[in-house]
Amino acid sequence: MRVKLVFILIITAILFLGCEQPPLVEMENAREAVFRAENDSNAVQFAGNTLARARDSLRRMQDEADNKRYDAAKTHAAEAIAAADRAIAEGRIGAQRAGGETDSLISTLRTEIEETERNINGARYSQLRLDFETLDRAIVDAHNTTDQAQADQEAGRQQQALDRARVVRSDLADINQTIAAASASRKK
Repeated sequence: MRVKLVFILIITAILFLGCEQPPLVEMENAREAVFRAENDSNAVQFAGNTLARARDSLRRMQDEADNKRYDAAKTHAAEAIAAADRAIAEGRIGAQRAGGETDSLISTLRTEIEETERNINGARYSQLRLDFETLDRAIVDAHNTTDQAQADQEAGRQQQALDRARVVRSDLADINQTIAAASASRKK
């Protein structure tokens, strides 16, 4: 009888140990971490590749859990959490960098606009053959777009601010190039 009881206990223990449970807590933590990263605007904007790795690990985690490979699912859950946390950190760093670049660019734009206005006035004084009405509108647009870029930056929309500031810089370069070409053709 004792042998039979020991045998039953051993079989029960083997069956109990063999019935591995899915890592539900780890899987839920992974889902929450990826959700946080997906809803972090900086992570989405500046750490897209890392966020994609987090999503991929989350998908692989679910595939492994569905196939009852719980150790692999747990590993992928940990990878998803790490990638999601890294995406948030990279997003924060990217936003700081973009903020610094935007600060620098916006601060120099006002001076560049003033220099371009002086170039337009010099071209007007020199009676160069240019469409001064269009150039004057372009300067007004440059001022307005710079103001919008500054407002975007103050509102934390770094990428929009940077994009607007780059457009202004490009437009100013085009204006100055037009004036230089008109001046060069007059000298011939």
